Amino acid sequence: MAEKATEETGLWKEASPQDASQGLQDILFSSESDNSLYFTYSGQSNTLEVRDLTYQVDTASQVPWFEQLAQFKIPWLSHGSQDSRELGIRNLSFKVRSGQMLAIIGSSGCGRVSLLDVITGRHHGGKMKSGSIWINRQPSTPQVVRKCVAHVRQHDQLLPNLTVRETLAFVAQMRLPRSFSKAQRDKRVEDVIAELRLRQCANTRVGNAYVRGVSGGERRRVSIGVQLLWNPGILILDEPTSGLDSFTAHNLVKTLSRLAKGNRLVLISLHQPRSDIFKLFDLVLLMTSGTTIYLGAAQHMVQYFTAIGYPCPRYSNPADFYVDLTSINRCSREQEMATREKAQSLAALFLEKVRGFDDFLWKAETKELDVGTCAASQTLLQDSGHLSIPTEQPGAVQQFATLIRRQISNDFQDLPTLFIHGVEACLMSLIIGFLYYGHGDIKLSFMDMAALLFMIGALIPFNVILDVISKGHSERAMLYHELDDGLYTAGPYFFAKVLGELPEHCAYVIIYGMPIYWLANLRPGLERFLLYFLLVWLVVFCCRAMALAAAAMLPTFHMSSFFCNALYNSFYLTGGFMINLDNLWIAPSWIAKVSFLRWCFAGLMQVQFNGFLYTAQIGNVTFSVPGETIVSAMDLNSHPLYTIYLILVGISGGFLFLYYLSLRFIKQKSSQDW
Repeated sequence: MAEKATEETGLWKEASPQDASQGLQDILFSSESDNSLYFTYSGQSNTLEVRDLTYQVDTASQVPWFEQLAQFKIPWLSHGSQDSRELGIRNLSFKVRSGQMLAIIGSSGCGRVSLLDVITGRHHGGKMKSGSIWINRQPSTPQVVRKCVAHVRQHDQLLPNLTVRETLAFVAQMRLPRSFSKAQRDKRVEDVIAELRLRQCANTRVGNAYVRGVSGGERRRVSIGVQLLWNPGILILDEPTSGLDSFTAHNLVKTLSRLAKGNRLVLISLHQPRSDIFKLFDLVLLMTSGTTIYLGAAQHMVQYFTAIGYPCPRYSNPADFYVDLTSINRCSREQEMATREKAQSLAALFLEKVRGFDDFLWKAETKELDVGTCAASQTLLQDSGHLSIPTEQPGAVQQFATLIRRQISNDFQDLPTLFIHGVEACLMSLIIGFLYYGHGDIKLSFMDMAALLFMIGALIPFNVILDVISKGHSERAMLYHELDDGLYTAGPYFFAKVLGELPEHCAYVIIYGMPIYWLANLRPGLERFLLYFLLVWLVVFCCRAMALAAAAMLPTFHMSSFFCNALYNSFYLTGGFMINLDNLWIAPSWIAKVSFLRWCFAGLMQVQFNGFLYTAQIGNVTFSVPGETIVSAMDLNSHPLYTIYLILVGISGGFLFLYYLSLRFIKQKSSQDW
């Protein structure tokens, strides 16, 4: 049986030369024939060591708190229960160095995600029972991880309306040291573009599921480039080929292999890579149920399993065959017990075979097999002069300047959305204006004029709510990851977000507010118009600040929109038009005090009626009434006009303060991170 297994192993190894030569295979499976290195790591060699790691996962923490409440569970109590805890990793040890690419493979639930979370220090909700992580011979801490390790998540989180070059340029301005000049930053961006083979799409928008842009594989390369810009020594990628076709996935992994040859340590997690991708790996870690089944050179994986009685069938993909071999079959309790016992025996056998090795790698021979890989990698190094680790990142002011330019660039390159918002504001203005247009010398009744002023301040802010909330939630995943990576802090982002949206906000209010004023024949005069415009500007800004706070404070789009709609409706009903403020009982009376719609309505009424002698006619009787008397009868003249402006500024400031606190302390995850 051993001779037959050896024969099958040899046949598998010779299958590739029979199909085509290596040169022909490179042409067939590579979109670019250039295999040179443009961007190498010139720092010291990096090592990543995991020592006897046992990690416990809290499954309850993986369920969002709002879903637990929907199931009538108390989140903080369910986290402490023993039933929600299980071992995600058991007695795992390995040691890898620069110049190597380690692939972690296995079926779902094998512990790949838990291992990456522990290494990157993002194991929220889990607990290390024993063992340790060492990076460059230092115990792993958040500071060491942020200094040496770059983490590329499974999902691409990029602004869709920026081009590839703009995306990398903005990140370079925030991530590279202050000492870098503009020319050095531009060169670093161009080096990354060349290294990741993105030159053909450098001026194309990144795009997303709704905005047409680069392809999925190119978008994934951009995500890698964002992390590669600061030239990390250790690059960790979570499911980099997820969602890509086999050709694109092969090219992407080939790029990662080339990056590893540039004196980097590359660690990737995959489900079941195709055979051509499997051949690109230097090392393979095969896991099941948190235990190690095999850890060693990819090219010797078949030899190892053949030696213990599990040869790979002819023409089969070793990754597919051995992942299936070690997977837990949960179709029935008997099958689950049998497959689990087999996996445990294989794990125990491997542990016994590598017990005497310092790096816990299985070797086909007594000499070190990975020395050649490292030596070969060193010969490819070029003295690019890149700094390996940024020492002093840009300060808060530079972060703010970069973020606000990125915000404005992304918004104003989304021309279809801007056009739709402009048309929406214009149509609303024309509809309301033409409704009150054409009365000529016949003056509108007092109630008609009051209704017009209330609609001006109440209708258009409602359209802003959903747009701001939707945009806030679409950027949440990117914000969460960039804050987690230390790219910037909450303060610069807060000011950049608020101030960066002001140009669009001002244009929106101008398009909405000006036609109504002239079509409805409101009181003429520049001073009256400016007072009117400032009130409309403030009430729309209050609504925008309320939506920003809700989007940052609440975890889902539906919860945020429901909260804002409920709050807006309460402000609408207590705005002073539906019912006189004097007739409100205690609860709605307090709501009316913070209703920005009430204060806007009061201000518009004072601008329109105060200082004006209103003439009314009932039958054949014509009489004149001072405007102040009419406004006072509705209890809208209790505060002077300047106080109303200050109150609106205070309300918007309160919502913005709540928005900042939410950014600073809550840091809501996106739905993709739960």
